[in-house]
Amino acid sequence: MENGGIEEADDSLPVPAAPNGRRYRPVGSSDRAVIQMTSMEPGSSSAAIDAVVTPQPPRNLKPDANLTIDPSMREGSPDDHATSSGSQGDSKLELFGFDSLVNILGLKSMTGEQIQAPSSPRDGEDVAITIGRPKDTGPKFGTLMGVFVPCLQNILGIIYYIRFTWIVGMAGVWQSLVLVSFCGACTFLTGISLSAIATNGAMKGGGPYYLIGRALGPEVGVSIGLCFFLGNAVAGSMYVLGAVETFLDAVPSAGLFQKSVTVVNNTLVNGTETTGTSTISTPSLHDLQVYGVIVTILLCFIVFGGVKIINKVAPAFLIPVLFSLLCIYLGVFIAPRHNAPKGITGLSITTFKDNWGSEYQRTNNAGVPDPSGSIYWDFNALVGLFFPAVTGIMAGSNRSASLKDTQRSIPIGTLSATLTTTAMYLFSVLLFGALATREELLTDSWLINILKICRLLTATVAWPAPAVIYIGIILSTLGAALQSLTGAPRLLAAIANDDILPVLNYFKVSDGSEPHAATLFTAFICICCVVIGNLDLITPTITMFFLLCYAGVNLSCFLLDLLDAPSWRPRWKFHHWSLSLVGALLCVVIMFLISWSFTVVSLALASLIYYYVSIKGKAGDWGDGFKSAYFQLALRSLRSLGANQVHPKNWYPIPLIFCRPWGKLPENVPCHPKLADFANCMKKKGRGMSIFVSIIDGDYHELAEDAKTACRQLDAYIDYKRCEGVAEIIVAPTMSDGFRSIVQTMGLGNLKPNIVVMRYPEIWRRENLTQIPSTFVSIINDCIIANKAVVIVKGLDEWPNEYQRQYGTIDLYWIVRDGGLMLLLSQLLLTKESFESCKIQVFCISEEDTDAEELKADVKKFLYDLRMQAEVIVVTMRSWESHMDSSSSRAQQDDSHEAYTSAQQRIRTYLDDMKETAQRERQPLMENGKQVVVNEQKVDKFLYTMLKLNSTILRYSRMAAVVLVSLPPPPLNHPSYFYMEYMDLLVENVPRMLIVRGYTRDVVTFFT
Repeated sequence: MENGGIEEADDSLPVPAAPNGRRYRPVGSSDRAVIQMTSMEPGSSSAAIDAVVTPQPPRNLKPDANLTIDPSMREGSPDDHATSSGSQGDSKLELFGFDSLVNILGLKSMTGEQIQAPSSPRDGEDVAITIGRPKDTGPKFGTLMGVFVPCLQNILGIIYYIRFTWIVGMAGVWQSLVLVSFCGACTFLTGISLSAIATNGAMKGGGPYYLIGRALGPEVGVSIGLCFFLGNAVAGSMYVLGAVETFLDAVPSAGLFQKSVTVVNNTLVNGTETTGTSTISTPSLHDLQVYGVIVTILLCFIVFGGVKIINKVAPAFLIPVLFSLLCIYLGVFIAPRHNAPKGITGLSITTFKDNWGSEYQRTNNAGVPDPSGSIYWDFNALVGLFFPAVTGIMAGSNRSASLKDTQRSIPIGTLSATLTTTAMYLFSVLLFGALATREELLTDSWLINILKICRLLTATVAWPAPAVIYIGIILSTLGAALQSLTGAPRLLAAIANDDILPVLNYFKVSDGSEPHAATLFTAFICICCVVIGNLDLITPTITMFFLLCYAGVNLSCFLLDLLDAPSWRPRWKFHHWSLSLVGALLCVVIMFLISWSFTVVSLALASLIYYYVSIKGKAGDWGDGFKSAYFQLALRSLRSLGANQVHPKNWYPIPLIFCRPWGKLPENVPCHPKLADFANCMKKKGRGMSIFVSIIDGDYHELAEDAKTACRQLDAYIDYKRCEGVAEIIVAPTMSDGFRSIVQTMGLGNLKPNIVVMRYPEIWRRENLTQIPSTFVSIINDCIIANKAVVIVKGLDEWPNEYQRQYGTIDLYWIVRDGGLMLLLSQLLLTKESFESCKIQVFCISEEDTDAEELKADVKKFLYDLRMQAEVIVVTMRSWESHMDSSSSRAQQDDSHEAYTSAQQRIRTYLDDMKETAQRERQPLMENGKQVVVNEQKVDKFLYTMLKLNSTILRYSRMAAVVLVSLPPPPLNHPSYFYMEYMDLLVENVPRMLIVRGYTRDVVTFFT
């Protein structure tokens, strides 16, 4: 047997006797073993694990050799186990059966691993499990190399070297402290939220995408995750360009396409304007493209080596950066040196006071103060300039699949890197504010030709030489680029592995494998951006993507913490929903401070991805926070509704759709295809819930699995028909018992179904289904007792779908007061495209002595007050008594005469059979075990009433799109067969009819 396989037990193996209890042979190093679970017979005390050891040829074991447990030994006979059954372990196994499987299968399945679950012991099958060496998933790293170092490399970028002193000079000391604290607070609060979510369970690859997707749903997760991937990929090109530009400025001779420009600077410092010219040797765009592509390819080779190689290379980039920072601090404390410019005063309290306030002003494109410059700097602009210096806190979580312990490493590593860099920035503000004058901070004349965008005061003061700073800049940017090219492909591969977007299937990777395809795609994006060479237009969008991701993490933690579901138990305790909310608001504020236009662009891009995922993506249920919010909102709404009677203004139809009550449908068809179309017609603009119910006759224990399968099929049917509803399958001894259970228990509070919808049983006579009349009458009586409205659809096969437009009229035969349900249904039909071209006619049935004009006026006034437009027609119908008293008492020769005569004949035949049976058995008239009373005069009266009503319908509504008529209640103690004859006579020759019975509650109102 191969390792990891499932093998069946061999019942033919001999069972060695063990008279003195269990006897074991020492297991040698060459033996194989299989733990085998066998089913337990009731009353048996045999152990659930049988093991037999078969000697095999000796072999040399390697330290990583697989250990398998083979079914080659039985521990003893049942008698022996009965003797030694006092063992606690044996009792535990015998009682639970699957106890050994819990450790192997149950815990792994809880962590998300896909494992074939064994069958139940009740199935009588033997289950074997092979324990082998776990699959090699690659190297795992701890907090330092897995999280802290990547975060530190991403955060410590080029901005600190080339822009930080200039920011201090422009904003002053105190506003620089506010700026650093403001941006640092945003990332620190995001780190707290990240720590809380990351410690709330096992975490797979994908970092922030995994956390956001599982908290806010797959659509939000994929949209923000793809934006974050794009931001990381383009940020890698920015870091590469920064490194190449610094190298070419430090070593101009390395340029292949050199160019020089002369710059005239009008500098305003302390109110004094000075004019100077300088020749700046700048790298050519082609130099940036050539060297940038080469550097990107070299970094990609390192990334292809895997995380192990990256972590070996990372210290080579980080250690020189830390050394350059140390050199800056040493230079600050020993300044001024003998060759230092006059503006560098050394650490001076006077200089500190002079630089305390801000001095915002205009500058040219090179960042040099110029009263006629095109750029005006203020605090908002500096936020956009400095914030990229604090990004990078997700670098560790991006590699979550490569961490030994994500729940420990991510919080400690991320927050440590965030606090370390923020403290360094705050300390540097104080040092640079006391180091040099404002003029020196803004314009360093010694290095005015180094970089056109800012001044390198850090290189001026560094000890022992400025070259250390150039090396620090190059290695810090390359380190940040390396981390971006490492994290972005893993993020894309994690999105692809979730199988939400089929278009990303090319980037899927197996566990423990390197995402080579995603790395190539990331490198392609990076090289394209490097070839462009000028990222000024899209650089703010990259910052927006980072902020969008941070806001998503904060909102995820806010939602999960606020809902506080039972599954929300993070190990990281230092968090609160208010902190996450503040962090999310800070992210949004910073986005608009940087640029409202780029904020709109980034949000629009994320929205487009969200829309695409919601349409093209596969559905995924990850137990996200929105589902929990919906659940709690539903509970709160349900409690607020209470159990009191719903006001007519707030009444919504909640139909209970009876799917398969009569006849048989094909096995793969769970419901009549037109029932969902009709259910949609009962809702205004699709709002409302339907409950689709089907009843399976039989025993629940035997048919539970069949019921689950049927429920899944019914769910698929509801989704296919785009109907808002839920599916329920009931197993009951009979259909009547099942429906009686449904009508009593279905629903909660005021969200119980209020209308029962079913198909008229037109097939009962054709297929001789004699049990249908009693079931049909029983269901109607149950609805009346439970105060449920009833809608019976006749001609369901001809019911139009949403694309079949109907013309003509919707005719209502309003006979009894029903709370306005029939009127409301007609208005709901008019809201559908199928019936919007129809007009409503209301037929009022009155007796001969009724004032027809007065009745018509009253009904018109009633409809006007209900805001319903309809034509009112009063139809006079002779009563049964008038019919019997008149000389023309013969049945009229109309379309319904033949059906009327046939119904009379069938009823007489059925009644004669009942009387004959009663006389033979010497008991009263009985039907289905219940005593019935038959008044033949009433039977004729009911038949006549149905005949006249059917004749009226055929006379006035033969061409109507649909006819609505009141449902007569089943007469008490009447045989069910008689009632079906009455109903058949009513619907005779009418192609499409809704038979409606309301309930005691009004569903329409006059008042606003």
